[in-house]
Amino acid sequence: MHVNIYTDGAARGNPEGPGGYGTILQYTDSKGDLHERELSAGYKKTTNNRMELLAAIIGLEALNRPCAVDLFSDSKYLTDAFNQHWIQGWVKRGWKKADKSPVKNVTLWKRLLKAMEPHNVTFHWVKGHAGHPENVRCDKLATAAADGENLLEDDLGE
Repeated sequence: MHVNIYTDGAARGNPEGPGGYGTILQYTDSKGDLHERELSAGYKKTTNNRMELLAAIIGLEALNRPCAVDLFSDSKYLTDAFNQHWIQGWVKRGWKKADKSPVKNVTLWKRLLKAMEPHNVTFHWVKGHAGHPENVRCDKLATAAADGENLLEDDLGE
């Protein structure tokens, strides 16, 4: 089965402020019918990179069998981590960047790698949502989650 996953994070650029992620899964079933599933959540005290990672993780973890996945994100950092092979270098160097500084959000990066394991995932950077109305919807989901009343606590544990 092939799945398109569209993600976005809204962290307001403030680690003390609210953040949220939005994720949309699109797939066609064996009858040829198109299906969509929307996922979102809001957090207290978080950062934009954490929201982008969570959006990708939640989309992949929602899949109940191995799939070919095209994951669309407006996070250049997330997509470059895989398309520019940064993540392989980080793992090889013990979660250090090329300049020997520590990688942030290691727990989430490891969770993303685990979520990817059964799937064939291709990452696509979508500049400013150009041409992908689903990403505009993801942004709206993420923003609504960040603005929601029921926010989860994120201790930024790293």
